[in-house]
Amino acid sequence: MTESVYQATIKKLIAANIVSPRLEARLLIAAAAGVDADTVNDETRLTQSAATVLEQMIEERLNHKPLDKIIGHKAFYKYDFIVNENVLSPRPDTEILVEAAAEIIKKHHLHSVLDLGLGSGCILFSLLKDFPNLYGVGIDKSVAALHVAEQNRLALDISEERARLFNADWFDDDIMNLDDAPFDLIVSNPPYIPSSDIENLDSEVKNFDPKAALDGGQDGLSSYRRIAEASLRLLKDDGFLLTECGIFQAHDISKIFTAAGLKHCQTLPDLSGIERCIIFRKKDCN
Repeated sequence: MTESVYQATIKKLIAANIVSPRLEARLLIAAAAGVDADTVNDETRLTQSAATVLEQMIEERLNHKPLDKIIGHKAFYKYDFIVNENVLSPRPDTEILVEAAAEIIKKHHLHSVLDLGLGSGCILFSLLKDFPNLYGVGIDKSVAALHVAEQNRLALDISEERARLFNADWFDDDIMNLDDAPFDLIVSNPPYIPSSDIENLDSEVKNFDPKAALDGGQDGLSSYRRIAEASLRLLKDDGFLLTECGIFQAHDISKIFTAAGLKHCQTLPDLSGIERCIIFRKKDCN
């Protein structure tokens, strides 16, 4: 009996030590065939063109290209986002920040949010989808990343009036003059890997995520210093700021923001217990 394309794909992924070979096999086959992954099984048959596409996809995965960068999208929070080599792949750890921001928006009836370092738009657009009355602005210094974000805005049916996207760098002086400032809430997942550590990252990260979205300068904290400075003008007097951070960075980042005048409200762990999301407020926390 001829081996099914599903079983053959699983075997190739197992041989390459892929962690979830059955799940990834379904996703790869589904992407190649243009069908729902839930329908893929031992009975699945592919056209010659789809089989050729699948073969190329498998080769890329065996070379450790991330699955989401191969199939072109990734689930994050409650939604699905288009991704490619121009944006950081959304991580489950970042969902901690989105969940915390959603709680604050709901509790304090916030109306505006600024995302510093928009990338794919997964943080900003998740919040805008959850809160139809929320207005958002996203900035990114990468034109290529903004193109991906615009695709996601359209795919998620979020209007241009509710999500204004700008090509800007928070290190530029112009960032202080955003027309919509000040904001109720600032969210950011800035680059926080020390420059010297980039080469030691997993190959799926260092070879396929944009370096600009990873490199946080000599100590990994360069962007936090600038964001802390900019937040004084960009944030309302009673506004909140939520930022993601790397392992063992929470204490130093808290010192940077409190020295700038913000109050440290809370530090939240990710699913592995690592301090991952820090909440600040411009006035006393409550």
